[in-house]
Amino acid sequence: MTAPVSDPLLAAADAVLAAWGGALEPPRLITMRENVVLAARLTSGAEVALRLHRPGYQDCAAITSELTWCAALAEAGAPVPRPVPTCAGGFTAPVPGAERWASCVEWRAGAAIGRGDRPLPGDRAEQVALMHDLGAAIARLHALSDVWVPPPGFVRPAWDAAALLGPAPRWGRFWENPALGAQGRACVLEAATRARTALAEGERDWGLIHADILRENVLRGPEGLVLIDFDDAGFGWRSHDLATALIQSLEEPALPELAMALLAGYAAGGRAAPPVSELALFVMLRAFASAGWVLSRAGADDARVALYAGRAERLARAYLDGCLPWEDPR
Repeated sequence: MTAPVSDPLLAAADAVLAAWGGALEPPRLITMRENVVLAARLTSGAEVALRLHRPGYQDCAAITSELTWCAALAEAGAPVPRPVPTCAGGFTAPVPGAERWASCVEWRAGAAIGRGDRPLPGDRAEQVALMHDLGAAIARLHALSDVWVPPPGFVRPAWDAAALLGPAPRWGRFWENPALGAQGRACVLEAATRARTALAEGERDWGLIHADILRENVLRGPEGLVLIDFDDAGFGWRSHDLATALIQSLEEPALPELAMALLAGYAAGGRAAPPVSELALFVMLRAFASAGWVLSRAGADDARVALYAGRAERLARAYLDGCLPWEDPR
């Protein structure tokens, strides 16, 4: 809990908590990114994370679907926060004076396992152990999702080939990243064409996925690892989750070991781990998505524009050369 509420939008958070019976004290800001997240203590004594959902991304039906799924996962013992219903029994409430919806989930003690692309904490052995545990947590999420039957009216987006590689990808036209240059753009487009063919071939594990298991969305606390922020969740290939969990380690010396640990943890969690070549394909696809995502969220001089473009091009070249991300191209 880092900052008092002062912004008009944040001040509305105090009012929206009336839907949950009110708070004992003003909520405190945790993060103000695409979603605004605050910590609050309800009059019931429950500690919650209050989300003010970004406008225009997920509608009320999609947010309700996300939380319905998470409630079922939490009930089954998945490492996710349990949604907290309003006094009326729903999971959402409109934010007064803003075109946003609000929701609450139980507060889970712990700290994010990392931030951005900074190296994982600890020595190499600790990093490998952490990645193994994360693979197992993802396996549990997928396994429990497979036995849950979505109710009528359940709606979440699909992370399919069109969303990743179509003419209008969900997170933006990555090949238009200005930091790519002409050669980089041609390379990325060639790799995307080949990837579309690969996705159309064979069968891959498909189902509900988190879709954004970055380090800041993984807490490590007294109860182990907890996956948070299901805002991008939907239907997709399970390798998408594993690739997202790995992508922030691309510049780390231990990358090969981290990749193998992630897959081993996933297998130890009772799931069939994908071949490493499939993991590499989806790491590239996530890099493409990031190169598109940054275009609508950062100025041209933001360092992430060039970082994500360079990463996308490097992975595209490796893919076209038949190399894994940690191998030198021929």
